[in-house]
Amino acid sequence: MRAALGLLALVLAVIAYRLLRQDLQQEVLRSLPTGVIGLTSVVAGLIAWGRPRSRRIGMLMTALGFSILVRPWQYSHDPAVFTLGFLLSELNLALFVHVTLAYPFGRVTDRFERAFVVTGYAVALLFPLATLLVYDGLAPLNYVPQIPPGTESVIQVASSDRLVEFLQHAFVFLAYGVLAALFVVLVIRKFLRATHRMRRILLPLLLAAAVAAMRALSEVLFVFVSPPPEIVDRLYWWQVAGQLALPIAILAGLLSSRLARANVADLVRELDHVAPREVPDALARALGDPSLQVAYWLPERGEYADVDGHTVRLPEESSWRAVTVLEHDGEPIAALLHDPALRTDPELVEAAGAAARLALENARLHAEVQAQLAQVQESRVRIVEAADEQRRKIERDIHDGAQQRLVALALELRTAQRRLGGEVDPEVASVLEQAVGELQQAVSELRELARGVHPAILTEEGLGPALESVASRTPIPVRVTSSPDGRLPPEIEAAAYFVACEALANAVKHADATAVTISAVQTDGTLVVEVVDDGVGGAEIGAGSGLRGLADRVEAYGGKLVVTSPLGGGTRVRAELPCGS
Repeated sequence: MRAALGLLALVLAVIAYRLLRQDLQQEVLRSLPTGVIGLTSVVAGLIAWGRPRSRRIGMLMTALGFSILVRPWQYSHDPAVFTLGFLLSELNLALFVHVTLAYPFGRVTDRFERAFVVTGYAVALLFPLATLLVYDGLAPLNYVPQIPPGTESVIQVASSDRLVEFLQHAFVFLAYGVLAALFVVLVIRKFLRATHRMRRILLPLLLAAAVAAMRALSEVLFVFVSPPPEIVDRLYWWQVAGQLALPIAILAGLLSSRLARANVADLVRELDHVAPREVPDALARALGDPSLQVAYWLPERGEYADVDGHTVRLPEESSWRAVTVLEHDGEPIAALLHDPALRTDPELVEAAGAAARLALENARLHAEVQAQLAQVQESRVRIVEAADEQRRKIERDIHDGAQQRLVALALELRTAQRRLGGEVDPEVASVLEQAVGELQQAVSELRELARGVHPAILTEEGLGPALESVASRTPIPVRVTSSPDGRLPPEIEAAAYFVACEALANAVKHADATAVTISAVQTDGTLVVEVVDDGVGGAEIGAGSGLRGLADRVEAYGGKLVVTSPLGGGTRVRAELPCGS
């Protein structure tokens, strides 16, 4: 069928040339462009017609080419040919608009653009029809002055020279004034509202807007004014060049995906040595879509996630975002979130996905591992926070329970001593005095135990006062050189405090240190705690040690613990804890 249409177009091009050359008596150079433009549009349309994804736009381009080839029929001396040619003479305008606004999907989806296309067809057909109904072959057709006088309309029902003139001027004003300007606006609007990748595809539309503007200008000049011949000639040839370039540019845009598939071969080579985190960037380069994102399917969780294991919710299909799910053996591997412009060539997306399948599988496994690690990290945080909460509860129970009872009992014994005075037996008085001393010692030990479990001063006043408090209770000189002014998240304060406590305990018990310094500095969203002693050194983070437990606590909050302890060179314990801005 396409071959037959191509042959028919060639025949019509020859007929158009003969009509322009013989009936209109144009020179050769002016008679050729119409046939060339029409044939170019038909050939470009038939090529696009052969591709499933561009069949609709190909059919429209083919129709546009035929309408251009039929337009010269209005110059025929035969009344029937003249009537048909004049009736269809402006159909190419409506098809030009339709092709431009339907590119590249072959459909006009915007409601304003649809209304404009319908209006274009109505204007292009109804005005010539109305003119033919009242044209007697003698009235001057100022809009088409080349038509040989005396050629009659075969559908004439009345004769009105003034109505013919009015219809012609009204058509020029509406088609080449109002609608042409609105068409340029719609094209620019469509281009500006498009995504980054779609704008590259829509570049031919800007050419179409320029062609429309030039044609509108030339038609207005030809009807209402008499411009110098050199201006007319220049506008004519610029218009011819634009009309020739447009179908070629549209066809090139439709076929550009074939060239893009060459990038798939480069993608295969590139993916041989990229890390899982770099796979989305490689796919984005191959598909020419910098906005592309990859979400990996995690079967155990039944959801999509990014390369770091964070949950990704697939967006709804829209004019701003499209989703393509890549599968293997019926099971999803990943979903590509990409520019809707790639819908014009889903085979390209599938080819890139197939080329990257192994890399995507590896990246999916990486994402799954990261998701599991994230779950482990979250569970570590929950465990540490639960332990700290239990510590606080124990501290409150000791302070509000046993400690208060012992203090109350000691007070009662002191009261009993004062009441008995000298009347009590010396042995009983000694026993009472000893009991009070034991109770005071028990209260002191309970206070120390409560501080070790979770000091109340840390909860009530913050890290700085808590560090000063533990420094004052340590049996060797301890100097706190710096501490945060404000409050930090409770879990960060607790982690920093216990780092200092464990380091001090090691300095006293194992390092034979004579002096210790503590600093806690908050900078760039990180709290850095350092405890430095002048002891014998040799400390290390080992299994079962207190430092190992500190490292687990610090790492649970995304921080790190570093111990530097050369033999004979003292020990430096440094903890870095993320604490926000």
